Amino acid sequence: MLSDNINKNYFLKLLLDIGEMMLKSGAEVNRVEDSLDRMGRAYGAKGMNTFAITSSIVLTARFGDDSIVTQTRRIEGSGGNDFIKLEALNELSRECCANPVPLEELERRLEKVKEIAPPPWRLYVGSMIAAGSFAVFFGGRLADGIAAALVAALICFMQLKASEYFPGAVIFNLAASFISGLCICGICAFIPSLNSDMIMIGDIMLLIPGIAITTAVRDTLIGDTLSGSMRLMDSLVKAGAIAGGFMLAIMISRGWHI
Repeated sequence: MLSDNINKNYFLKLLLDIGEMMLKSGAEVNRVEDSLDRMGRAYGAKGMNTFAITSSIVLTARFGDDSIVTQTRRIEGSGGNDFIKLEALNELSRECCANPVPLEELERRLEKVKEIAPPPWRLYVGSMIAAGSFAVFFGGRLADGIAAALVAALICFMQLKASEYFPGAVIFNLAASFISGLCICGICAFIPSLNSDMIMIGDIMLLIPGIAITTAVRDTLIGDTLSGSMRLMDSLVKAGAIAGGFMLAIMISRGWHI
C-alpha cells in the first residue's frame, strides 16, 4: 500500500508509463483504463479516474489524506501491435494488483518490459512465411509465394531499419508499398510467368492495419466511440497510403519488359 510520504507524482508517472506502453502495444483503451484504475487502488488510492484515448491519457488519483493528483500524458506516434510486450504488461499489472511491489521495483520491471523485443530473424521468417502463404492462399502458385516471401524480407527490413526516419506511419506505408511494388513489378518483368497480383496481395498483408481496424470496431461497439473513431480514421488513412503506393508503382512500371 502507498504511504503518505511516498511521492504520489512519481507513482502516477509510473502508471502513465504503463498506460502509454499498453496503448503503443495495441491495447484497447478500456483495457488501459481498467488496468490503471485497478493498480491505483491496489497501491492505496481511494479513488481513480482514468480517461484514455489513442493519443492521450488523463489520470487522477485521490489518496487517503484527501490529496488529489492529476497528470496528463500525450501519446505520440504509434507502436503498432506488440502482443509479447502487451502480455508482459498485463502480467505485471495483475501481479502488482495481487501483491504491490515498491515503486522502485515497479520502475525496474517496467524498464525490463521496454527492452522486450523478438529476435530480428523471427520477424524476417514470420514475414516471409505470412506473405508467401497469403500469395498462395489467394490463388498464386508456389513460385508466386516464393517471390512474395523475398519481397517480404525487404518490407521487414524497412520496418526494422527505416521506419524511424519517416515523419509518420502514413508516409512510411506509402514509401514501403511503393518500393515493394516497384520490386514486384521488376521481378515480374524479369520473370513473366509470375503473377504480380498474387505477389502484391501476399505482401500487402504485412502492411495493412487489419488488427487496428478490428480494435477500432470493438472500441466503438463497447462505447468508446471517440477512440474507435480515431483508430478507424488512422487505419483507413494508412490503408489508403498503402494502396496509393502500390498504384503508383504499377503506373510507373507499366510497360516494363525484359
